[in-house]
Order: sequence, then structure tokens, then C-alpha cells
Amino acid sequence: MDVVTVGPAPSTQTLVLPGETAAWYTATIFARVNGFVGHWFNDIGDHVKKGQVLATIETPDLDAEFDSAKAKLKVSKAQVFLKEAQLEFARTTDERWRNSPRGVVSDQEREDKKAKHGEALAELEAARSQVELNQALVDRLAAFQDFKRVTAPFDGTIIERRIDLGNLVTAGSTTNTTMLYRMTRDDPLRVLIDAPQSAAAQLMAVGTPGVITADYRPNERFKGSVTRTAEAINPEARTLRVEVDIPNPNHTLVPGTYVNVTFELKSSGLIEIPAAALLFRTKGPQVAVIKDIVDEHGVVDIRDVTIARDNGNVVEISAGLEKGDKVALNLNRRIVNGEKVEIHDVDQERLKGVAASAH
Repeated sequence: MDVVTVGPAPSTQTLVLPGETAAWYTATIFARVNGFVGHWFNDIGDHVKKGQVLATIETPDLDAEFDSAKAKLKVSKAQVFLKEAQLEFARTTDERWRNSPRGVVSDQEREDKKAKHGEALAELEAARSQVELNQALVDRLAAFQDFKRVTAPFDGTIIERRIDLGNLVTAGSTTNTTMLYRMTRDDPLRVLIDAPQSAAAQLMAVGTPGVITADYRPNERFKGSVTRTAEAINPEARTLRVEVDIPNPNHTLVPGTYVNVTFELKSSGLIEIPAAALLFRTKGPQVAVIKDIVDEHGVVDIRDVTIARDNGNVVEISAGLEKGDKVALNLNRRIVNGEKVEIHDVDQERLKGVAASAH
């Protein structure tokens, strides 16, 4: 049987994980006013700038309401002029009667003119309040006039269009409301990775470099680094969400792409063995150490081991083995402890090749 001499893992290890690209921003654009589409100017794939007009909405009902509100405001302002004139007349009348000699006018008449002055003042304040109310309505409807122009909220790319000329649109974003556009910003780009728990400690460090590759861009490599992590393990999948940000000025990568992310991680210094050396029995993971070797023959010593990290074709062992132990590969399950076997040493370079095949 083949055996290898185990030793510590290399100083650095390559870890390749699947990931998915995601847009920096994603926005679903709905109408803010009721009406119908007058024009649309951008289609899927178009790169647009923040504030750029994507479509215009015709709003006859809103326009009529706006015109009505402006007319009411004009009338209410005219009422203020009228009430100001009435107040001035009431003030001067009150002043004349108040300064008239006693006996010429009665006290009741003086009180009546005073009351009319106060009434005129109150009516003026009411007219001014009505102007403010009507002005607020005009301002609100004027703001809605701006929403007749559907604009881009940021620099980005149109990825979906659901409007056409003449379509009726309804304001709001309920489940029964049809969106107008969906757009994304893909520079920079996020790469979302679910790292296994065994690598969480090293990948949780912000700044850890990574290289991103995509199968549809086989000759290109995109460099990035860990920008943020969830700092918590998903209890269901036992993974850590990691995000790598990469610049994407030429829109080379698009959101939603499956990618591979390669990390060069520092070794833990633990014993490393090929996964082919593991036995999984009722007692848990075990390996067959070959001892008392004489003339290419040895004795099987089945040992319990503790797996610290599973890297695919190579695993790291934290307990049960020592540097220099010889372990059997692809051991027959029927072989028992103490059995004598003939062995064949596998070159250390082959061991490295087995480890490299995991990446």
C-alpha cells in the first residue's frame, strides 16, 4: 500500500471559494404621479448619469388640479388686499369715533366701531392664513410636477424596462404597481462569498487580498481585498459572509456573475495529510500509521485524529499525528489494527501534488 510521510502545512495556502458579483447599488424606479407615459428615452443596457431623464409622464389630472390651486391662490391673495382695505377703513373709523367728544356719540357706538375694527383685523388674519394654505397646496403640486420627469437616482446601468409609450402608470410602489425601470451601479462591484467556518478567522481580517476570476473572462484577473464581513457565522450553513470590493470602470464584470475568488492564507502550522489517508468509522475520523517498518513492511496502527480544517483533498490535523509519521493512503476498510502490510513510499513531491489538486 502507498504511504506518505506527513509534515506541517506550507507557510501559505491557496483557498479558492465560489462567489457572486453584486451591484454596488440597485434601484427599482416607480412613478410618483398618476398618468400615462409620454416618452421614454433609455432602454436596457444604457449607461445613464445621475439626474438624467429616463422618461416623461403626462398628467392631465394633476395639471388641472395644479391650475385650480394656482387660481385659488390668486383669489385668496386678492381677498387679502380687500381685507386690508376694510381693516384700514375700520381702523380710521374707530379712531374718529374714539376721539369724538363725549355727548356727540354714544358709548355704544364707540364700542361698536371698536368691535368692527377687531372683526376686520381677524378677517385679514384669516385671509392671510388662507393664502398660506393655498400656497402650500400650490407648492406641493409644483413638487409633483417635477415627478413628471422620471430621473436616474445615480450613475448606473438600466437592466430592466417595463414601460412603453402610452402605458398608464400609477404612483406608488405597492405589489399591484408596475415598476418603470430597474437599474444598478456596477462600479465598484461587490463580490459576495460564503466562506467555510474553518477559514473564518483568517478571512475576517479586513484587507485580506483576493483574486477574482470568471469563466467568461478566462484571461483576466481582478484584484480586490476583503472590505467587510458579517462577523457572525451562519448557524445553518456554518459559513461566514465575506464581501470583496473591486473596481469595475469598464463594466467588464456584470452583477449576478458566478466567480472564483482565490485567497493566499497563512498556514496554521498543523500537520497536513491527504484526504485519502482518512478513515471514517464509528469512532470518528482515523488514520492508519505504519510503524515498525522493516524491509518495506510495517505494522498498522489505527489512530484517532482531530480534523482542524478540511481543504478538500488535503486536511489539517490538530491532534493524533506527529511530524514524520507515515500514514497509509486509500486503506482498505477491512484492515485492522496490528496487521502487517507491505508498503510503498510516495515521494513528498507527490504529496504536494495531491494537495495542489485541491485548489
